[in-house]
Amino acid sequence: INQKFIQNGRKSSTGGKIEASHWHANGGKMKNERPSLLKKTQAGIRNGSITNPITVAIESENQGGFHSKISMRQHSFSSDQPFGFNGQNKGPKPSELVLAAVAACQETTWRIFAEDMGVEIDKIAVRLWGEQDLQGFMAMDEMVPAGFTKIWGEVLIESPASMETLLSLQSVVEKHCPALDDITRPVPVNLNVKKS
Repeated sequence: INQKFIQNGRKSSTGGKIEASHWHANGGKMKNERPSLLKKTQAGIRNGSITNPITVAIESENQGGFHSKISMRQHSFSSDQPFGFNGQNKGPKPSELVLAAVAACQETTWRIFAEDMGVEIDKIAVRLWGEQDLQGFMAMDEMVPAGFTKIWGEVLIESPASMETLLSLQSVVEKHCPALDDITRPVPVNLNVKKS
C-alpha cells in the first residue's frame, strides 16, 4: 500500500525516531498520562484478565436474490450486487466489504500504535482499489483466481510528525494490522454445510 503523508506545517521534534509514549504533547508527540490501549491490552493478556484468543462472529442471511442481511453484535447492514449484475444495489458487494475491512483496520492499527509510540495523528484516511478478473469468478479459467489479483491504495495522514517517523510507524502498522494479515497470509477456512 502506498502511503501519502500530509504534514500540517507544525514543527516536529521527533527527529525521525519513534520512542515510547511517555511524553507530553510536543511537536508531533502526544502524551496521555494513562497507559496506552496497547499497553493495557498487553498487560491484560499477560495477567489473564482479557480473554485470549478471541472469537469474532458474524451471521449473514440471504434476503432473496443477492441481497444479504449481515449481523454482528448490535449491528446489521445489507450487502448486495449492483444493478448491472442482477442485484438491487441495496448495499456494498462482498468484495467492497473486504476492502472496507482492510481500510478501517488500517486506520485502527495506525491509531493504536501512534498513541503508544507518542506520534500525533490529526487525521487519517485510507483509499483502496482492487482488481478482479471475472474469468475466475465465472469459472471460465481455473488458472485465474476468483478474488482480487492485486490490491493497492493510499494512506493519507495529517500529522506534525516527520516523514521518517511516519514511515517507521508504517512498518509497525503493516506488520500488526489484523485485516491486512488476513488477506496476505493463508488462513485455514472450514465451512460446514448443514441442512436446516
